Amino acid sequence: MRGWIKLALLFLYLASFHGYYRERIEALGLGLPLLLYLGVAGVLVVGLLLAAWIRPGWLRWVLALAFAVSALFFDAYMRITDSYLTYSAFVSMVYAGGFIQEALQQYHYAITLAAFNALLVLLGVGLRPGAVLRLPRLVPVVAPFLALALLVGVLFIRAGEGARGLPVMYTPLAYVSLFGYEALHDRVGPREPVSLAQSGKPMARDIVLIIDESISGNYLDLNTPAGVATHLLQPHPGVSIVNYGYAASVANCSADTNVTLRYGGTRSDYLRINSTQPSIWQYAKRAGLGTVYIDAQRTGGNLQNLMDKTEKRDIDRFVQFDDTPVVQRDMAALEQLVSLLKDGQAQLIVINKVGAHFPVHDKYPDAFLTYQPALPRGHFADVADTATRDGFDGRPEDWVLYRNAYRNTLGWNVGEFFRRLFAEADLSQAVLIYTSDHGQDLHERGNPGLNTHCDSDPVMEEGLVPLVVIQGTGVKALDWQAHLAQNRNASSHYNIYPTLLKLLGYDAAAVTRIYGQALDVPTDDPFTFNVRFNARLGAKPDFRHIDLSQVVTPEQAKGVAVTAAP
Repeated sequence: MRGWIKLALLFLYLASFHGYYRERIEALGLGLPLLLYLGVAGVLVVGLLLAAWIRPGWLRWVLALAFAVSALFFDAYMRITDSYLTYSAFVSMVYAGGFIQEALQQYHYAITLAAFNALLVLLGVGLRPGAVLRLPRLVPVVAPFLALALLVGVLFIRAGEGARGLPVMYTPLAYVSLFGYEALHDRVGPREPVSLAQSGKPMARDIVLIIDESISGNYLDLNTPAGVATHLLQPHPGVSIVNYGYAASVANCSADTNVTLRYGGTRSDYLRINSTQPSIWQYAKRAGLGTVYIDAQRTGGNLQNLMDKTEKRDIDRFVQFDDTPVVQRDMAALEQLVSLLKDGQAQLIVINKVGAHFPVHDKYPDAFLTYQPALPRGHFADVADTATRDGFDGRPEDWVLYRNAYRNTLGWNVGEFFRRLFAEADLSQAVLIYTSDHGQDLHERGNPGLNTHCDSDPVMEEGLVPLVVIQGTGVKALDWQAHLAQNRNASSHYNIYPTLLKLLGYDAAAVTRIYGQALDVPTDDPFTFNVRFNARLGAKPDFRHIDLSQVVTPEQAKGVAVTAAP
């Protein structure tokens, strides 16, 4: 009787994913790929069932727990993101492991449902079997490991692809195996010290890089008449503003872009450079500047975007806003910047803003409810950049509300940020570079889905960001105007790091040889962003070209009221 109960639990679990299997079968169609898929799926199912008849209880329960945790991880990811867990996404989740507490708090309902489902696997494998199968004693022990080895082999050969549609309790276990293999074999060398020669002193007392979050270049007045006001088009006393227009991001996910902006990876060599070359902090300190990192997104000293404790040691001041409401954190970052710009000390300052990452329901105060109707407010006031999707189904009418809330957020976290900057800051000895980590898919084309970025097959707007240089008129830095006509709407994030190094006084020829072109020379950029940044196990990066003639720009939608801006 116990044997039948165990089988019923396992088959009930497998059957709960019937839609997942059906979708894969329909995608493959009739032919050899379908036969191979069914063969691999059959081996995995047999391995799972035989594991339930392992005689040593301790081994059976260890496997049961491993399968259950793996199933929980995969199921919870799909419930939360409404997307498949790829190997690249799994690696990104590992790197973001420091935020597991936030995930548990925000997604506890989805995780609880996944846990109840995983309980079927735990009990189905772990419970003591009834009648012993008439098989050699080692067969039930070896079968699940051989099944897992088969899947690992498929994933290895296909560079992390090949698990889609297969029994999900194996997939994270196979990903862990691949990740462990990479950790042991794919080391590219130790971090190197600064070796570039300096040709002069830093060109400004304060050099500032402002990295916004989820700001799409096609939603700002910098690039389109219907864009949200940024206060970057108007003249301001004592400063010059150079708008490079649209720029291509490194990637369409935050961590990929941020780590590259801090280490200077190039399109052709970003894995090695990001892993072994000096950080921007090291270059700044060698040039005699202090280093400041203002992180408005995280609290409690938590690190993100692949920053580790070793990198943090080169940051003299590490600023977060533990007790500041999310809606006020970009303004708190501005206050810090204003204070730093008038303290008389030479510094490199990098700001990681809250910006407009989902959820955008509550990232602006009531006074900035300019575009209406917008998403309902009051539920996500304490959430910086993740949230449940309850109440948002991705229907066309939902996206109308989202786009209005997004524009309201831009009005506050971009427009008001720069209005206050020009009103309050002493920019006379400063050069600031402003951009965003990536753009957004706001579903203007009517394409289905819930995601705004990090898609594996994204629309081009996910890689479209603003790029602006702000400089005190008394600063003698780079000649931004020399090639502006050529570089406008034709540059990328990859031009920022060499620009920073030249501002820090490093030899231009040496900088160009390693890191590429800065913004004061023709950038000759291919205008692409990388949608497979974690190109692993022999896979190649996937660079997508942005065709500006095809970019969707916002227009006031019919029936949408736009009130006067504050």
